[in-house]
Amino acid sequence: MADEQHFDVIIIGTGAGGGTLAHRLAPSGRRVLILERGDYLPRERDNWESTAVFVKGKYRAPEFWYDKHGDPFPPEVNYYVGGNTKFYGAALFRLRPQDFGELRHHDGMSPAWPIDYEDLEPYYTQAEHLYRVHGRHGEDPTAGPAGADYPHPPVAHEPRIQQLSDDLQKQGLHPFHLPIGVDLTQDEQGRAAHGSACIRCDRVDGFPCLLGAKSDAQVICVDPALEHDNVTMLTNAEVRRLETGTDGRTVTGVVTELADGVAETFRADIVVVACGAVNSAALLLRSANDWHPRGLANSSDVVGRHYMRHNNLALMAVSKEPNPTRFQKTLALHDWYLGADDWDYPLGGIQMLGKSDADQIHGEAPRWAGAVAPDMPFEMLAHHAVDFWLCGEDLPLPTSRVTLDGDGGIHLALDEKNNIAGLHRLRHKLQGMLGHLGMHEHHLLSHSIYLHKGMPIGATAHQAGTVRFGTDPASSALDINCKAHDLDNLYVVDTSFFPSIGAVNPSLTAIANALRVGDHILDRLR
Repeated sequence: MADEQHFDVIIIGTGAGGGTLAHRLAPSGRRVLILERGDYLPRERDNWESTAVFVKGKYRAPEFWYDKHGDPFPPEVNYYVGGNTKFYGAALFRLRPQDFGELRHHDGMSPAWPIDYEDLEPYYTQAEHLYRVHGRHGEDPTAGPAGADYPHPPVAHEPRIQQLSDDLQKQGLHPFHLPIGVDLTQDEQGRAAHGSACIRCDRVDGFPCLLGAKSDAQVICVDPALEHDNVTMLTNAEVRRLETGTDGRTVTGVVTELADGVAETFRADIVVVACGAVNSAALLLRSANDWHPRGLANSSDVVGRHYMRHNNLALMAVSKEPNPTRFQKTLALHDWYLGADDWDYPLGGIQMLGKSDADQIHGEAPRWAGAVAPDMPFEMLAHHAVDFWLCGEDLPLPTSRVTLDGDGGIHLALDEKNNIAGLHRLRHKLQGMLGHLGMHEHHLLSHSIYLHKGMPIGATAHQAGTVRFGTDPASSALDINCKAHDLDNLYVVDTSFFPSIGAVNPSLTAIANALRVGDHILDRLR
């Protein structure tokens, strides 16, 4: 590709933000170049092997970042076409309407967004239809209004999870079907029908889908976008820095290291960064120049700051009866999302995880050896496991931030005790219900296979907030259309733009926002 080749739009990254934006722009006929630092994920048996994916981390990026003490840790990131959506659990929630306003927490205030739920709602609906979300609006009492129902009915509970749902209802709670993006057609019994791409297996959460049946950004957006002749993608193309013109107001070059090690500069009328909250901030900081000495889009000194990643706990309960469920990720509970009768602050949400198997539990065996009844071997424990994910909001602190060292290494400072009181109360709520839910009352085990053992900072799957948007250039990097205040043609469309993160998975909000920004860019190109 010739160095002088010029595009209408360059998109850096192919995850929930960049991939979705490419899909939105593709039918316009405008020349779009997608730059992806990784390659296509190889399709192989190890895609579905627990030891390879979780214990050995075969597909994680072979790199280390550094914590605030300078100690290295392996981040939970994947560099492939589709970004981290190749490995996400495809739980596609909307933020609550209250999440867009100021929300008081135990440790401080979650700030308001410069847009309202109503501004994003039409795009939430579009995102749910694009990403084939299965669910039923109206079941979750904390959810906002929806312009249309989900395009597909909810994924049916298997018997043990249906019993859990019934038992929760008997406690006066409001469990609902978890909204999930899969290419599933169900028969009358809820089984995968003949011709369904999804087979309702136990590999949906944390594994890439060998069948292409999970709604990841590659399958849903990037591959269809590339069917348009005006869209080009380069893989193994790592963007090293962005260059600006003589007035400092325009990005004039995207300096990219190609697979052969050669650096090439690409140019476009509009440049969109969508590398993930940490890497997007790092790219902007790495692009500092005389006009932008603190990094691009950083006259406010907020780039890299206000990093968030949720307060999460993966927990395994031990069911008194066997749990033969395969597709376990079908239920969620938000009764305490905004508060409780004994607590004035938000606690967060509970949802099901993918089903634990013996290999995953063997990987955790040293940590659990003293916590499990000695007469229950690990294989039996796996057969009785019921897996929960607890998600609470962490607050956007200016001291939780991404910085670079002199060698370009990424440093991530994080207060891991930020606003954790609500999450602890949420765990106690679940713990207190176990006996009523057919579980052993004292068997609720911390399950860090989804995180990095002894390194909670490495849990970066829900990263957000490092290039926040807002109306005031003194306190935000981007305007409400996610264009940099300081530059005329630079946009950021991954989860970096979040001023706060709520307590649900951020992917659907990134997707919906990419569609919203895509419409703005199309209007601008016209």
